[in-house]
Amino acid sequence: MALSRQALGFLTFVIIVGGLGGGMYYRLRPDPDETDSGDSADDAAAVLPESAQQQFATDVPQPVVGAEVVRDTLWITVSAAGEAEAIRRTAVNSRVDGIVEEVHVQENRGVSMGGLLLQVDTTEYGLALARARANHVDAQARYEEMTFFDDEITDPAVRAERARLSRARSGLAQAEVGLQEATLAFQQTTVTAPFPGRVADLRVVEGQHVGPGTELMTIVDLDPIKVEVQVLEKSIGYIAEGRRATVTFAAFPGETFSGRVSTINPVVDPEIRTARVTLLLSNPGGRIKPGMYARVLLEAQAYPDRILVPRTAILEKDTDRRQMLFVFEDGRAKWRYVTTGRVGDELIEIVPNDETSMVEPGEIVLVDNHYYIQHDASVQLVESIEGGSLGGIR
Repeated sequence: MALSRQALGFLTFVIIVGGLGGGMYYRLRPDPDETDSGDSADDAAAVLPESAQQQFATDVPQPVVGAEVVRDTLWITVSAAGEAEAIRRTAVNSRVDGIVEEVHVQENRGVSMGGLLLQVDTTEYGLALARARANHVDAQARYEEMTFFDDEITDPAVRAERARLSRARSGLAQAEVGLQEATLAFQQTTVTAPFPGRVADLRVVEGQHVGPGTELMTIVDLDPIKVEVQVLEKSIGYIAEGRRATVTFAAFPGETFSGRVSTINPVVDPEIRTARVTLLLSNPGGRIKPGMYARVLLEAQAYPDRILVPRTAILEKDTDRRQMLFVFEDGRAKWRYVTTGRVGDELIEIVPNDETSMVEPGEIVLVDNHYYIQHDASVQLVESIEGGSLGGIR
């Protein structure tokens, strides 16, 4: 007998529901092997990767980086930007007219004070010097003839006056000046370094004609090297000569250089409200080049005798926004609620508070890879999380 349309629809619904229920049971039913093993946590962990097993296993020490609590001066720094410049820089120009006979240096070549840089052809200047010497000899002879019997003059004043007149009439005075000029011109064909430094911007080659005033090259003194920065008017009062400065250069990412404040310009630029501060940095290898962009942190305000920890040690509890840190004690990470004070560039002050705890100099606080560990977690100090080498404290 044919089924009615309603009965057929109801039968179809029952079949669909039954199929879905069977599929869910098949997916959710316990595995026989797991039932036999008692659903142990160890068996479940066995299928996890090793890194995941270490996260769930509380007895496996978590690698962390530590730093020592110190009692020291907290420096509040002032940041500024500037450029490196040579401590001394001068253009070397030709002082004579002639052909460049030989160039003795190359760019970036170190030179000492008085070191030979360049030689201009001396032929014409040598002849001029020889001619001046001959003129001087002739004039000297004429002068001696004119004053041959002057030793017999007893009056010193008369003898001195005759000598003066004889020098003029014989041409000796003019010959002496000519000899000095020829000697100087001959000497100036040899170009030497005015101070120790390095050669920059070499502009001539051998065989080139140069004249008086032609720029030959530049000599720069790079050790020490100076960095000039503009400091805002509101901060200039906190900076003093001799204070330390930390300098970084775009050319050397990740590397820092130490310097000192050399001078502070007493005049504030009325347009940009800044004053120029000059730093000096040791630069024995000449690595830092003039024109390199620099970022500078200047020591400004000092707060001595403070309990300090790295800023990376401080964490904030999500529930109540309280500040805390972890202290390393006997292989365990113990958290402490703390109160922070003034903040430096890398260090932060821990101050007493009746509602929080303190840390003491010499204790080790965790500064890296400690963000997700729990109180009393097992930890192991390493030098670097990236390197993974053990046994040190950074």
